[in-house]
Amino acid sequence: MSFASQNFSPEIVKALTECGYEKLTPVQQKAIPFARRGHDILANAQTGTGKTAAFALPIIQNILDNAKPQQRRQARAVILAPTRELAAQIAANIQDYTKYTAVKTIAIYGGTKMSSQEKVLDSGVDILVATPGRLIEHMDLNNVSLVNLEFLVFDEADRMLDMGFINAIESIMAGVATKPQTMLFSATFSAQMNTLAGKILRQPKRVSVARENVTADTIAHVVYPVEQERKRELLSELIGRKNWQQVLVFVNYKETANELVKELKLDGIKAVLCHGDKAQSARRRALDEFKSGKARVMIATDVAARGLDIQNLPHVVNFDMPFLAEDYVHRIGRTGRAGQRGNAVSFVNRDEELTLQQVETLIGQRIYRKELEGYEPKNRAALLEKMHSKPAFKNRRTRQNNPSDSNQGDAERRSRLRRMIRAKK
Repeated sequence: MSFASQNFSPEIVKALTECGYEKLTPVQQKAIPFARRGHDILANAQTGTGKTAAFALPIIQNILDNAKPQQRRQARAVILAPTRELAAQIAANIQDYTKYTAVKTIAIYGGTKMSSQEKVLDSGVDILVATPGRLIEHMDLNNVSLVNLEFLVFDEADRMLDMGFINAIESIMAGVATKPQTMLFSATFSAQMNTLAGKILRQPKRVSVARENVTADTIAHVVYPVEQERKRELLSELIGRKNWQQVLVFVNYKETANELVKELKLDGIKAVLCHGDKAQSARRRALDEFKSGKARVMIATDVAARGLDIQNLPHVVNFDMPFLAEDYVHRIGRTGRAGQRGNAVSFVNRDEELTLQQVETLIGQRIYRKELEGYEPKNRAALLEKMHSKPAFKNRRTRQNNPSDSNQGDAERRSRLRRMIRAKK
């Protein structure tokens, strides 16, 4: 099924052709007709399935069909994303789709100056892509209003909830005076997600392109049991022995990321950082170096688990197992995209066996274990027997996500807002 068959304007079709888009993906085939007819949508779709075009193209076409002059400090459409990287990527994609039109799209997120964002918002915008915290800051300062909003999209909505954005979402919805067409896209679903959908969607059309909480079948999974203190050595060993050239490594803490980059460099392996303490410009440079091959390894916290589009990325390594089993799906979704083969490698110490078991339950498959000679953990068999024989141990819940890395704390946002209000007076 081609994009021309969906009655998109010639300008859009021309731009999509230049982007290399030929046929609609399954999520686009299902979502676009509903969206074109104005329905609210609740979609279950993994990353890498083409969902950005699924929600963006109908909005773009509707804006073209109902042309209006841009109103000062107003947005016709708002797309919310959990991370800076994802917001920037969505905006870039939409700008590619609209290159032959007059549709104005901008992205606002933390890590960049408020003043420069205020300037572009002042003249009005058709499509505004934003992270929740930064959007609220601009709304509180009256830099942007949602009173005339026509379209609202929540992308990676499950990740927003994981990062503690539920209060921010409710604040944003309180500023919406209209009844916009609303679309919610999520890779996983939970009770909290269903509650949110019930509050913000009106008789939504459900779209599902994959069984919930599963990973792409193009990804090969492997687990290396190893003591925590030997993980760094194991990573260097695998990169060197197997000659891995592009490796995205996930850790749970920024401190771990900083230390690991230093250790890898001592081993002659060029590595870069991507976490919440890094300025947006530094994170962008790190990603560019990694994509171009100047850096062999990128060390990231879960702030980078969504939205990173790295073509043909061969390896994702969980140096630390994630705090939540669902985040395993998000992390490894960076590889095995668009039909390409990918490898998900996880290092598991004794304390992480429980999380591994919950990951296997979530994805519906047992992950292949491989012990590397010289790195075998101690007494692992006894721990596994304990886990499988004691229900109380097996049913324990994993820890929650580390909130410090979301970089969107309410106290920090209120403090920054007060400073800006004083500066305006």
